[in-house]
Amino acid sequence: MGCAYKKKFVKWRERLLQAYILINTEPGRLWKVKEETLKIPGVKMAHAVTGQYDVIAYVEVVNIDELGRVIDRIQSITGVLKTHTAISMADRLTDEL
Repeated sequence: MGCAYKKKFVKWRERLLQAYILINTEPGRLWKVKEETLKIPGVKMAHAVTGQYDVIAYVEVVNIDELGRVIDRIQSITGVLKTHTAISMADRLTDEL
């Protein structure tokens, strides 16, 4: 029974939409934005980073509508200036090759 459960879980997990949300914050708000982002369902990780963006969040959701809701919640956090979303395609491309 454990093996059947594992197969079902793997099939379900393969259907998750995975995305990275790149976030620009107001000066002095980086750490608060990161912490608030981590409280949102679907956000699995959030890291403060150097470079063009201030925070990168990794998200797993079941569909594009749920991704939109996560993005809306992130954009509503005080201190968020702008977001850019990149949807992961790596697993799908590997399966087709």
